[in-house]
Amino acid sequence: MKDQIIRKIFNGFIYIHILHHGQEDWFYGSWMIEELKEHGYNVSPGTLYPILKSMVDEDYLIKEEKNVNGKIRKYYRSTDKGRDLLKELKHNLKELVDEVL
Repeated sequence: MKDQIIRKIFNGFIYIHILHHGQEDWFYGSWMIEELKEHGYNVSPGTLYPILKSMVDEDYLIKEEKNVNGKIRKYYRSTDKGRDLLKELKHNLKELVDEVL
Protein backbone atom coordinates (compact mmCIF):
# COMPACT_ATOMS: atom_id res chain seq x y z
CA MET A 1 0.00 0.00 0.00
CA LYS A 2 2.80 2.43 0.94
CA ASP A 3 4.55 1.96 -2.42
CA GLN A 4 1.29 2.54 -4.30
CA ILE A 5 0.67 5.83 -2.49
CA ILE A 6 4.23 7.03 -3.11
CA ARG A 7 3.95 6.10 -6.79
CA LYS A 8 0.68 8.02 -7.19
CA ILE A 9 2.17 11.11 -5.57
CA PHE A 10 5.31 10.93 -7.73
CA ASN A 11 3.16 10.51 -10.85
CA GLY A 12 1.53 13.84 -10.03
CA PHE A 13 4.95 15.43 -9.66
CA ILE A 14 5.86 14.17 -13.14
CA TYR A 15 3.05 16.30 -14.62
CA ILE A 16 4.31 19.35 -12.72
CA HIS A 17 7.85 18.70 -13.89
CA ILE A 18 6.71 18.39 -17.51
CA LEU A 19 4.77 21.65 -17.31
CA HIS A 20 7.71 23.39 -15.65
CA HIS A 21 10.17 22.44 -18.39
CA GLY A 22 7.60 23.05 -21.10
CA GLN A 23 7.23 26.57 -19.80
CA GLU A 24 10.97 27.16 -20.05
CA ASP A 25 11.66 25.77 -23.53
CA TRP A 26 10.93 23.03 -26.06
CA PHE A 27 11.89 19.52 -24.94
CA TYR A 28 11.69 16.02 -26.39
CA GLY A 29 10.69 12.78 -24.69
CA SER A 30 14.03 11.04 -24.24
CA TRP A 31 15.49 14.26 -22.79
CA MET A 32 12.59 14.40 -20.30
CA ILE A 33 13.18 10.77 -19.30
CA GLU A 34 16.81 11.63 -18.50
CA GLU A 35 15.81 14.84 -16.71
CA LEU A 36 13.33 12.97 -14.54
CA LYS A 37 15.95 10.30 -13.85
CA GLU A 38 18.26 13.00 -12.45
CA HIS A 39 15.52 13.74 -9.90
CA GLY A 40 15.04 10.13 -8.87
CA TYR A 41 12.15 9.20 -11.18
CA ASN A 42 12.54 6.00 -13.18
CA VAL A 43 10.07 6.65 -16.00
CA SER A 44 9.92 4.40 -19.05
CA PRO A 45 8.93 5.58 -22.53
CA GLY A 46 5.79 3.47 -22.11
CA THR A 47 4.82 5.67 -19.18
CA LEU A 48 6.01 9.08 -20.40
CA TYR A 49 4.72 9.13 -23.97
CA PRO A 50 1.08 8.42 -23.07
CA ILE A 51 1.31 11.23 -20.49
CA LEU A 52 2.68 13.61 -23.13
CA LYS A 53 -0.01 12.55 -25.62
CA SER A 54 -2.78 13.12 -23.09
CA MET A 55 -1.35 16.53 -22.19
CA VAL A 56 -1.31 17.48 -25.89
CA ASP A 57 -4.86 16.17 -26.32
CA GLU A 58 -5.99 18.26 -23.34
CA ASP A 59 -4.19 21.36 -24.72
CA TYR A 60 -1.67 21.65 -21.88
CA LEU A 61 1.21 21.04 -24.30
CA ILE A 62 1.76 21.65 -27.99
CA LYS A 63 3.78 19.24 -30.11
CA GLU A 64 6.02 20.04 -33.03
CA GLU A 65 7.77 17.44 -35.16
CA LYS A 66 11.26 18.19 -36.48
CA ASN A 67 13.58 16.21 -38.69
CA VAL A 68 16.78 15.61 -36.73
CA ASN A 69 19.46 13.72 -38.67
CA GLY A 70 16.83 12.06 -40.85
CA LYS A 71 14.67 11.05 -37.91
CA ILE A 72 11.44 12.70 -36.80
CA ARG A 73 11.68 13.97 -33.23
CA LYS A 74 8.64 15.27 -31.34
CA TYR A 75 9.20 18.43 -29.31
CA TYR A 76 6.81 19.67 -26.65
CA ARG A 77 6.14 23.03 -25.00
CA SER A 78 3.51 24.30 -22.56
CA THR A 79 0.52 26.17 -23.93
CA ASP A 80 -1.07 29.16 -22.20
CA LYS A 81 -3.49 26.69 -20.62
CA GLY A 82 -0.54 24.59 -19.42
CA ARG A 83 1.22 27.64 -17.96
CA ASP A 84 -1.99 28.65 -16.16
CA LEU A 85 -2.33 25.13 -14.77
CA LEU A 86 1.29 25.14 -13.59
CA LYS A 87 0.75 28.47 -11.84
CA GLU A 88 -2.31 27.05 -10.06
CA LEU A 89 -0.50 23.83 -9.14
CA LYS A 90 2.47 25.74 -7.74
CA HIS A 91 0.15 27.83 -5.60
CA ASN A 92 -1.68 24.74 -4.31
CA LEU A 93 1.58 22.89 -3.71
CA LYS A 94 3.04 25.83 -1.79
CA GLU A 95 -0.06 26.02 0.43
CA LEU A 96 0.17 22.29 1.13
CA VAL A 97 3.89 22.36 1.84
CA ASP A 98 3.52 25.39 4.12
CA GLU A 99 0.78 23.58 6.06
CA VAL A 100 2.46 20.19 6.29
CA LEU A 101 5.98 21.42 6.99
